[in-house]
Amino acid sequence: MRLVVTNMNLGLWAAAYIKEKINDFQPTPEKPFVLGLPTGGTVVDMYANLRLFYKEGLLNFQNVVTFNMDEYAGLPPDHPQSYHSYMRRHLFDEVNLRPENTHILNGLAADPQAECNAFEAQIAKLGGIDLFVGGIGQNGHIAFNEPYSAFNTRTRLVELTPDTRRANARFFNNDLARVPEKALSVGIGTVTDAKEVLFLASGEKKAQAVARLMQEGQDLAWPLTALKLHPKATLLADPKACSLLTGTPRQTLDRLMSEQPNEAHWTLETEEA
Repeated sequence: MRLVVTNMNLGLWAAAYIKEKINDFQPTPEKPFVLGLPTGGTVVDMYANLRLFYKEGLLNFQNVVTFNMDEYAGLPPDHPQSYHSYMRRHLFDEVNLRPENTHILNGLAADPQAECNAFEAQIAKLGGIDLFVGGIGQNGHIAFNEPYSAFNTRTRLVELTPDTRRANARFFNNDLARVPEKALSVGIGTVTDAKEVLFLASGEKKAQAVARLMQEGQDLAWPLTALKLHPKATLLADPKACSLLTGTPRQTLDRLMSEQPNEAHWTLETEEA
């Protein structure tokens, strides 16, 4: 796994990375590029730049298939805070993604587990996800896999912790009562089965999670530490999100930033069995 630290806008860096991956892949109708996508505040700029790349003719979504990480249970697709609505606002309505190539879990499914099983089957039918992009929560959750989720979990119905619901209350007029208590979410195993993963962390609120990631070992209390088991995982972070790094990672980052002050980013590698 690698930690990439940059002073650039994280959204621009991530969007440029996605563009490069899709263009290098040269997707076709028979062999589309399969992209896992997140929602949330951290990736708003990423979607803005993906829209810009499309409008400038630098990126074509015609042969891209997307799978979103999660959806609130109980919210209809047209609810303004549903992730269906989020994706339409930020990407789907602005680029040439084919509607049949976009996949988001149905929060109103009568049988949530059947919905989740079908989602996993659709991913498998396409040969897996080529690149899964995501953000991390303050408590280290990835998608809606809260602390102590098993690292081999698959797409399922989950209960949201009070911390996650409080963090998301800002999207519901700061009214905690309006924040759903459950969600349908890909599992940690669903994410780490992807051929490559790219996660983003921005700001001091994510610093504790980033610091734990860069310590030795995996920890069920911090789901993002599962990323260290992936052979091609990247965490993209800004300096504020790295403010609590200690030990060798802190020393390495300080040295790199001092020796290469004009670099676009600095990379720290970590290997664990």
